[in-house]
Amino acid sequence: MKIEENFSLKTLNTFRISAIARYFSDFNTSSELEECLSSAAKFGVNHKDQMLILGGGSNLLFTGDYPGFVLKNLIKGIEVVKEDDQYVYLKAGAGENWHQFVLYCLAHELAGVENLSLIPGNVGASPMQNIGAYGVEIKDVFHELEAFHLHDKSVVIFSAADCQFSYRESVFKNKHKGEFVILSVTFRLNKIPDFKVSYGAIEQELEKMNIKELTIHDISRAVINIRSSK
Repeated sequence: MKIEENFSLKTLNTFRISAIARYFSDFNTSSELEECLSSAAKFGVNHKDQMLILGGGSNLLFTGDYPGFVLKNLIKGIEVVKEDDQYVYLKAGAGENWHQFVLYCLAHELAGVENLSLIPGNVGASPMQNIGAYGVEIKDVFHELEAFHLHDKSVVIFSAADCQFSYRESVFKNKHKGEFVILSVTFRLNKIPDFKVSYGAIEQELEKMNIKELTIHDISRAVINIRSSK
């Protein structure tokens, strides 16, 4: 773990704002995160209002330099944690790129997130605001997540009920804002797809694509086409 001072955040936010972090580090595990927090305390940084956990940097607009500690979540990895006749449960590190995770699911013929193709950001941010598009939300495929409590230094498991999902909302945006760092998210993916094509312009795009036998790959391509056209 390396702590850098006066670190440029320009390449770590999608607006490419030339903001400077007073202190910066990244972490690949919960243990490294705990080390970062210990170091932050030595610098007199309060995790409540002087610390920013950075994911993909796509939902963030810096209006100036950041005077505290910026920590970038780099926790990676995708693994099957369990499986039954209907579902495969995939656990993904919070630092995984969201669209790359969708592509992983498609490559393994796992359905449920194809409508969420090309959404910017990382896996860890997906349950924070219950991301959604074209008739699908994270709550539809969510199983559980692991989160690190910044004060207690403990790992807590959140179920879907614990997250209190609503439209673009979860407990991490209100009740527990600033209290947790999401480490991983486990999704429940379908072995047999349940196509959702009635929302937005998906049906029209599929017609333009001249699709005869619909697959999750077709839906993903249609969504990517629509998003790219905008």
